[in-house]
Amino acid sequence: MSVHRSSFIESSVAWARVAVCAAALSSVAAYAAPPITVTSKAPADGPTKYTVKVASKVFGNVQETRTISSGQTDDYNWKTAPPGGAVAVPENCPNRSEMTLDPNGAAMRSLSIRLAPVVAADGTATVQMSVQGTAPKGKAAMKAGGKTLQCPQLATLSQIVRFTMPTNGSAKMVALSDGSKVTVSAQR
Repeated sequence: MSVHRSSFIESSVAWARVAVCAAALSSVAAYAAPPITVTSKAPADGPTKYTVKVASKVFGNVQETRTISSGQTDDYNWKTAPPGGAVAVPENCPNRSEMTLDPNGAAMRSLSIRLAPVVAADGTATVQMSVQGTAPKGKAAMKAGGKTLQCPQLATLSQIVRFTMPTNGSAKMVALSDGSKVTVSAQR
């Protein structure tokens, strides 16, 4: 009889423990975090996709998309062959070190754009865009080591532009000093 009584007491204690745990859990639920609400708006300082499209007679037509967070920078770099192909550069040309060369030592077009956007709470991006470029443009006679060489001349571009733009997918076109056009679009 004592065996039945002890098992009855043990099962009663077990049920009491379950009841205490259930009561504790129901009181904890009252302090639980509120449910997460999903919205379609991204935070202003979150990553934004920036597409940079260049249309240039000197540096070519190129395009690339990158994701950049507000306050960060990213570099868009392109190396392309000029019309008619890469231009041979003699070893002793005095301006050879200023040129972007392919693996065979021929001059190519080079364009680098650095974007530095800062996005405000209303979604407007203030952007600083730095543009650097070199491209072979014609040839000129240059003396080096007592010899006259036909070396490529360089067209160069170095410009910093600041502008504001929305981050809703709209595009902003910027005309550069050499006539190149850079179109930047941003989408959060």
